[in-house]
Amino acid sequence: MRAWDGGKRVLLAAPRGYCAGVDRAVVAVEKALDLYGAPVYVRKEIVHNKHVVRTLEERGAVFVDETSAVPEGETVVFSAHGVSPAVREEADARSLKTIDATCPLVTKVHREATRFAKQDYEILLIGHEGHEEVEGTAGEAPEHITIVDSPAAADTVVVADPDHLVWLSQTTLSVDETMETVRRLRERFPNLQDPPSDDICYATQNRQVAVKKIAPEADLVIVVGSANSSNSVRLVEVALEAGARSSHRVDTASEVEDAWFDGVTTVGVTSGASVPEVLVRDVLADLARRGYGTVEEVTTAQEDLVFSLPTDLRKDIKRRRLPVTPV
Repeated sequence: MRAWDGGKRVLLAAPRGYCAGVDRAVVAVEKALDLYGAPVYVRKEIVHNKHVVRTLEERGAVFVDETSAVPEGETVVFSAHGVSPAVREEADARSLKTIDATCPLVTKVHREATRFAKQDYEILLIGHEGHEEVEGTAGEAPEHITIVDSPAAADTVVVADPDHLVWLSQTTLSVDETMETVRRLRERFPNLQDPPSDDICYATQNRQVAVKKIAPEADLVIVVGSANSSNSVRLVEVALEAGARSSHRVDTASEVEDAWFDGVTTVGVTSGASVPEVLVRDVLADLARRGYGTVEEVTTAQEDLVFSLPTDLRKDIKRRRLPVTPV
């Protein structure tokens, strides 16, 4: 970052916003609506963002909590967070046409859980109890998996065989908090094995690195993202831990409060991995009206990963010769 003369400014973190898995999931619902017409049912929120969900509802998507709420024979999209085998079995029993929009990085963790369970490992799944992703992963091998939802929980978790133990994690956690949890687990279980590769997704890590870069110079960091977005909530925590004087999460610019700006010269801005850029632009416009019109983008990584649409959806698109929007 360049030297600053002391005037009001915004440090805009990059990368921010949509990751490849979120983009794929949202486009999957849009293409399903184009192909099959409304309604298209979606189990849970396709991604954790109020604006995205509301926009898709306006197009005819119907969000349901459970597969049992989908009429037999209809189309249902599984969200980016993934589902358990039990959910897939229920969909089959109801003759539902399924479109699996699970993020491929979440699918990777599911496969790791299945593989380690077949090898009779006990699996410590680091993640937030009740989160859809954790429920889906745990459902792959419930008899083998114990959820560890915080560093403190690492001090009390009970295992059957400490010498045949492996840890996995939810993809959207704080990297630092996860590593602290692993450190505390390994103090108790020295033979704890690591997953074959990082479970926390590249986008989550990149957004945390970017906010760490801007936080030390920021009097205030605004994180755009919904309250049920794990990675967005983590960005607020990471900003504060990295030195920001204050940090707040907002769904939209309308939630930005006047009281936050007392004595504030530098505002950091970022957004969670399920946030469309239009919401960030609205926040920047609000900041400009407050006198923070100078925007410096601070880039810590370039992202070019893309995921293809779900297989069955691509086949139907090809059959009907609809254009395939790049994801």
